[in-house]
Amino acid sequence: MFVYVINQHGKPLMPCSPRKARNLLKSKKAKVAKRTPFTIQLVHGSAGYIQPISLGVDAGTKHIGISATTEKKVLLEADIKLRTDIQELLATRSQFRRARRSRTTRYRKARFLNRKKPKGWLAPSIQHKVDSHVKIVKFVHNILPVTHIIIEVAQFDTQLLKNPSIQGVEYQQGEQMGFWNVHEYVLFRDKHICQRCKGKKKDKILNVHHIESRKTGGDRPDNLITLCETCHNEIHQKGLEHTISRKSPSLRDASQMTVMRWFIYNGLKEIYPHAKLTYGYIIKNTRIRHGLEKSHMADARCISGHPLAKSNDAVYTMKFVRKNNRQLHTATIGKGGRRKTNKAERFVLGFQLFDKVIYEGQECFIFGRRIRGYFDIRQLDGTKIHTSTSFKKLRKVEYASTLLIERRISDSSPTYSSA
Repeated sequence: MFVYVINQHGKPLMPCSPRKARNLLKSKKAKVAKRTPFTIQLVHGSAGYIQPISLGVDAGTKHIGISATTEKKVLLEADIKLRTDIQELLATRSQFRRARRSRTTRYRKARFLNRKKPKGWLAPSIQHKVDSHVKIVKFVHNILPVTHIIIEVAQFDTQLLKNPSIQGVEYQQGEQMGFWNVHEYVLFRDKHICQRCKGKKKDKILNVHHIESRKTGGDRPDNLITLCETCHNEIHQKGLEHTISRKSPSLRDASQMTVMRWFIYNGLKEIYPHAKLTYGYIIKNTRIRHGLEKSHMADARCISGHPLAKSNDAVYTMKFVRKNNRQLHTATIGKGGRRKTNKAERFVLGFQLFDKVIYEGQECFIFGRRIRGYFDIRQLDGTKIHTSTSFKKLRKVEYASTLLIERRISDSSPTYSSA
């Protein structure tokens, strides 16, 4: 484990051992700057010996792996989980806006100058992921004097993934070529047979069912399946949507990564000119050659250029969360046509959502609260510590943030092969 050090001007220095940090704090030569990851700030002095530090960034759409290494040691490793709820939240907002158009509301003058998208515009769900990569790299630079940044990017040919034999002009002839609409194509693809009962229920009326909600899955053919009306009604009435699965894996992440890669690299290049690129096939070869396990942090270590660096006994799990719930009313309309408010008190007896607390000697986060002072506390990996514990048993140690950080002991160090 390392303690990260910054000088009196806020510039990062090389990390030190916990023993040395304890002596600096006791002699009042330093003060605590951050609790997680534990960082101290020197009261006097602004210079120090700095080694070359390489930061490897394993870019992704759901997880980011980072590893800051010297030639011999791993100084910081973390697995960061990105938000995946933005698309659904925006779809819900659009749903509310459509509903308002059919209600009697105050008149708002029409605006026509806000419809043009600026150059380089990305969908909000993708823009968040690009910004998160930049934010994480800045976070590491604030506590470590990084001298090199290496980012792994990937490009995917989604049509080739669907059809390995595709070539030439076939790229311009999509799978729906010759069909009037998506509905007709899906029925033809499934041979006009219910994909659940295979025609055993002898219902001649066929429907097209969304495997994933239209809010997040859209109307793409791979999100649609043919069902007879009997099966379709049964699935929705009995809540059996989870029993219907895709025939082929979703290529959403591959498409997003193809879009994101240059935005991430160019965004970092503007801030850190020394940033460089690497590619997945190089990292895979490095990982296999050195016998490392497959994980985001192990890949990031290979990206950093020091795959055999001695691993740290403590790693970090990070998670991005939303800052505020901006929805004013619930979607369900109650009796009398009244909409219940969706507002909740921000602070309940001094605690708020995503505060880091200590419960019976264990650090965890608040993921749910009740007005009477009972809280749902969990770890970042989803492990439930207590679903309804009293505020009297909690002690706040860190205020809520959009980036939650949890330190954990590394369960197992990567094994090395003899090759």
